[in-house]
Amino acid sequence: MNAKSSETLRQKYIQNPPEGMTAKSVRDMSDSDLLDMHYFLTEDDDLDDDEFEEGFYIDLF
Repeated sequence: MNAKSSETLRQKYIQNPPEGMTAKSVRDMSDSDLLDMHYFLTEDDDLDDDEFEEGFYIDLF
């Protein structure tokens, strides 16, 4: 990810920090930590539909 993209992402999270974080903590994050946070906050966005992803699932119910 280039510097402009990471700065855009940083500004997004400074304006609206995730729960439990402050704008200052986002501002002080390394680019790597910022990308990790973004990944974990958005990794399930594609699972909002009712279709299952391909893969192995264990049904616990």
